[in-house]
Amino acid sequence: MLLAFDAKQKLKLSVTSHKEFLSNYLLEEERVVGAMLDSKKLVPEGVGRYKYTVTSFKVFQLDINPVVSIAVENRNGILQMSALESKLDGLGIVDDFNLILKANLGATDFGLEGEALLGVSVSQPTLLKLVPKKILESTGHSVLNGILLGIKSRVQKQLVKDFLNWCELNKI
Repeated sequence: MLLAFDAKQKLKLSVTSHKEFLSNYLLEEERVVGAMLDSKKLVPEGVGRYKYTVTSFKVFQLDINPVVSIAVENRNGILQMSALESKLDGLGIVDDFNLILKANLGATDFGLEGEALLGVSVSQPTLLKLVPKKILESTGHSVLNGILLGIKSRVQKQLVKDFLNWCELNKI
């Protein structure tokens, strides 16, 4: 049986200092992605490609370790991220695992605005065959929402701090 769940988050982040340089900062792809995600779990794999090990989490006593390859590009001043490949460690043999990531971040007159969609479809693990589908999907939705909220919190704290450090380094 295939399970599917997703979560969405929007971000509207006020930036008061040097906001006219936000577009230039967003061109610093590796720096921005490292500030948005945990740079210790991020491995560059070439221009515009990264491997990211999502923070491990536990669901129904199972340790789950998603790993995703991410494509990043700056298109018309908007930093766009999308999942290319993904694998799931921790559930034993799982068929049909697919992770969807679509996120964007852009500079506005207000500061930074963005949105992210994170979705998963996966075959029901053998170990969870007795758990009803609705409960698994509800739990999956909560887990994905928690992941996005964690990233949103990190962006709200770390990204502006990194932007201001970047401005200082570039004597802006």
